[in-house]
Amino acid sequence: MRESLPLTAPVSLADSDGETGLAGLPGAAGPEGAAGGSGGPALVWYASYGSNMRLARLTYYLAGGCPPGSTHRHPGCRDPRPPRLAMPVMLPGAMYFASESAIWTGGVSFYDPTAAGETAGRAYLLTAGQFADVAAQEMHRTPEADLDLAAVLRTGRAQIGAGRYETLVLVGHSGGVPVLTFTAPWQMADVEPSVPSGGYLTMLAAGIREAHGWPAAQIAAYLAARPGAAGYWAPSEIERLLTPTESLPVQTAPLLDRADAALDQAGTALGQSGAGLGQSGVALGQSGVALVPSGSHPGQA
Repeated sequence: MRESLPLTAPVSLADSDGETGLAGLPGAAGPEGAAGGSGGPALVWYASYGSNMRLARLTYYLAGGCPPGSTHRHPGCRDPRPPRLAMPVMLPGAMYFASESAIWTGGVSFYDPTAAGETAGRAYLLTAGQFADVAAQEMHRTPEADLDLAAVLRTGRAQIGAGRYETLVLVGHSGGVPVLTFTAPWQMADVEPSVPSGGYLTMLAAGIREAHGWPAAQIAAYLAARPGAAGYWAPSEIERLLTPTESLPVQTAPLLDRADAALDQAGTALGQSGAGLGQSGVALGQSGVALVPSGSHPGQA
């Protein structure tokens, strides 16, 4: 299985106290890097902790299309360009599986910034408009308007609606750029955990490996300990999902094969984009920027 992006060392939002400016990055200075028309930031880090850790998966949210193995067609973002940068992150708080996905037929990942622990994630540097459009698609809304980020930037949390991914969370900052994600309005202790499917775990495991470069045993131990998977999925069972695809169960092997082929076969492939990263002069994941905790504790209004 190919690796789409170069790796950097993981950085933690929980204990990082350094800060690296973004002056050398595209859009970090000048009109594009200035505050947006609403007075908010022009650039944000979108921290994914679920299936969007896989770049091939995120591509469909950005440029539109129907992911392999799915019947749902994403409308894409108004600005379909790829992320400027990406980096592995460890978010303060817990990831757990709850609710149920009609696509994955099992529990899906949510993030509770108030719970103990750390969550493996991947942060992508997007425009504020792209972040709004990705969030809108997760919220099953039409991506047609920017989000007012004033409340989440001020308090660390903002509930856009009652839906399960309609709560914005400010996780921290990198070089003065906010690191944002979205999750459910409830806390982990408020809901019953749900068992994730093998296909969903396969996608998450591949995303963690792509972002962090962890060995299969470490990925399996991490996912098997998440509420919802704990007590149902053994680490050895999850580890088998990350073996070469010819050894995978029939129902999971095509998922990785098709996801890996997505960048090559889909018209939305990053390598086929006129704004491809190879043409921007900056490779994803080579920033080395440090993440800095936000002034207020994430999740506390």
